[in-house]
Amino acid sequence: MAAYKLKRKQTFQASWKKEFPWVILKDVEESPTMFCEWPTEEAELASFGADHLLVITEHFAEILDRAGCDRSQARHQEWPSAKVVIKRCPRLNKPRVSDKSDIRRDDLIAGVDLRSRENNRAHRTEEIDRKRLIVRRGQAFSLTVHLSDPLQSGHELALVLKQDKNNDDIVIRQRTAGGSNDKWWLQQQSARNELLLTVYSPARANVGEYRLAVELMSGNKVLERTDFTKMYLLFNPWCKDDAVYFPDESLLKEYIMNENGRIFTGSADWMSGMPWNFGQFEDNVMDICFEILDHFKPARSDRPNYMRQRWDPVYISRAVVAMVNANDDGGVLMGKWQEPYTGGVQPTKWMSSVPILEKWSKSKSGVKYGQCWVFAAVACTVLRCLGIPTRCITNFESAHDTDGNLSIDRVYNIHRQPVEKHDSIWNFHCWIESYMQREDLPNGYGGWQVLDPTPQERSSGMYRCGPCPVKAIKKGDLNVKFDVPFVFAEVNADIINWEIRPDGQRKRLSSNPAKVGRNISTKSPYGNEREDITLQYKYQEGSAKEREVYNKAGRRISGPDGEEESNPADEPPNVQLEIKHAKPVFGTDFDVIFELENMGDKEVSCKLYTLSEAVTYNSVHLGECQNSTVNVVIPAHKVHRETVRLLYTKYASCVSEHNIIRVIGVARVSGQEKSIPKMVNIPLSKPKLSIKVPGWVVLNRKTTTLISFTNPLPVPLNRGVFTVEGAGLLPNKEFHISGSIAPGQRLSFELSFTPMRPGIREFLVDFDSDRLQDVKGVATLVVRKTSPSYSSKCPVVFG
Repeated sequence: MAAYKLKRKQTFQASWKKEFPWVILKDVEESPTMFCEWPTEEAELASFGADHLLVITEHFAEILDRAGCDRSQARHQEWPSAKVVIKRCPRLNKPRVSDKSDIRRDDLIAGVDLRSRENNRAHRTEEIDRKRLIVRRGQAFSLTVHLSDPLQSGHELALVLKQDKNNDDIVIRQRTAGGSNDKWWLQQQSARNELLLTVYSPARANVGEYRLAVELMSGNKVLERTDFTKMYLLFNPWCKDDAVYFPDESLLKEYIMNENGRIFTGSADWMSGMPWNFGQFEDNVMDICFEILDHFKPARSDRPNYMRQRWDPVYISRAVVAMVNANDDGGVLMGKWQEPYTGGVQPTKWMSSVPILEKWSKSKSGVKYGQCWVFAAVACTVLRCLGIPTRCITNFESAHDTDGNLSIDRVYNIHRQPVEKHDSIWNFHCWIESYMQREDLPNGYGGWQVLDPTPQERSSGMYRCGPCPVKAIKKGDLNVKFDVPFVFAEVNADIINWEIRPDGQRKRLSSNPAKVGRNISTKSPYGNEREDITLQYKYQEGSAKEREVYNKAGRRISGPDGEEESNPADEPPNVQLEIKHAKPVFGTDFDVIFELENMGDKEVSCKLYTLSEAVTYNSVHLGECQNSTVNVVIPAHKVHRETVRLLYTKYASCVSEHNIIRVIGVARVSGQEKSIPKMVNIPLSKPKLSIKVPGWVVLNRKTTTLISFTNPLPVPLNRGVFTVEGAGLLPNKEFHISGSIAPGQRLSFELSFTPMRPGIREFLVDFDSDRLQDVKGVATLVVRKTSPSYSSKCPVVFG
């Protein structure tokens, strides 16, 4: 069926009825609307005058494509004197006649209307597509079957679903009473030559692509069957019987429906939210998600077993996080944590999951390159698209415990230089949480589950982690599936500092039980602010309950081999060392203050070693920036402050794209054997881009933005490139800047785009150059379906 909305009903009613008898005019929502069922014979549509506005539905768009006409002109503009010639246009959904001799030759089933727009709206999938039928399991949907004659006694209609060639067909037949929740079933209502079929899917049905056909049956005998057409089934967090049911429906606006997000990066003391376009409803993303599932290694090596588990969110989420990294058999993203990023994209440049998924879909090989937040964001996109509530998590001061002893052992030589760098603490680490019940575990472990696609350690032979119940982490239940010990250490490990002597003995210098797992963060469902969820992972640091859980988890009391434990009875040092700094900006010189406080009753002398070095966010050392040694005398109960200026000319050549400088201070007090170490990671903030959007932003109407950037560095920038995109606004595009951008120079350019979907949207911009990368800007836009009818001053959006 196709619909046109006319400004004048009377002008065309008679002429159309005369020329085209298949046209039926009706009043729909108080507007004259004409419904036209396309004939099988050749036809010519009449010309339209400028006074008559066409509203094109999906079927008419298909007809325009077949006729070689400009669909965009028909969809978006008044169409003066347009003529369309349709030649041999077959009836949509024309039934296929089987070649079996006992099948009827005259078709009773004249057509099938999938009611895609109506069903998708009810199932909250219309953002994905309005043409294809995309529904959620455990929730009814409707089809209309058009008949050429009424059904005869003893005849009935049934649906046939095919999902995989290795699976049996699913035949869905009518039930007069309510059906079972674990079976497909349907009800039908008849009105003249139309049948409304209401189809019920089980809440444990396999997700994915199905092929659907309607059969006319007499008993168990098939008399007629239509051609197969595609439909798609997703998880349903709105359905109480689905394993991914989320009890607070209002939060699903964030954890399923929101395509815009914030991923928190930086350090525990200087956190910032990075805008991200998840884009789970963008064109082709759902199809790519199903491609990812079908490329999962078990899906190809043991298809029948894989299809038996296609209903299970635990299995599916575990497959997704394995496939998002490319370490095992053709996954989506290749990881790289250090320059050079030759042949790929620097991870900090990505702003969206969509171009990553599109690149993978075309090549079926790992996209270069990703780091933890990129892996997490792509996995979030896939799982939200499939219908599993998901959010991105950032754990600041995240431990990577390589030997499983629930401690991060830092070993130094007598010169306080680090050695044996096996364990590490990442400035931050990102993973995702997905919400699901755990039928594979005892009661009490459902809810949020940690899933980590970053390839760190293997789980059941593949690089993946989880799903791991957050409740198990907080309780210290390390024997629960999957990978609880690894995640527990990431948020709970103790830091132990050791000194290795020339004879090989190790002396324990100090320990810190509260450094790891700080400010665990996610985006608030009520805005772009940070929500702290640390207490969902562990009890308050320093509390008796926190230590009780840590000891329950099986912490090894002994340290590395050959250790010499420090004497617990030793007096604490009289000198305390702290490192303080402001929030520095990349490209400037800045000061770091080392505070030495003498808490004793006597004057002390000490030697202060300071070191600044460039590191990546995951603690890979890239090079030394500056170092110094100074002797100081501190009076009793006094504080000495030593200021060290870090110079841009020193750190610019070695700092990574993460712009993190690690500052280490070690104080050695005269007459005392133990040293006093202190370390901080200082993220350098970056300048912001300016985005200005004047006027109303209206669907399908060109919008112009003004993007501006000022070079903050004392040196020129070369090879500048702006990258822009936004879910529902425009696809990923790059704009290269010719020539250099001088110090202090302001660069501005205009960009026009046409919004494709209404609602609240985010326009994202990234700038990169040879000396300055990862400069971001974001503007939040409200895309209206039409311009406001009232008179008001046009707004100007700044970002």
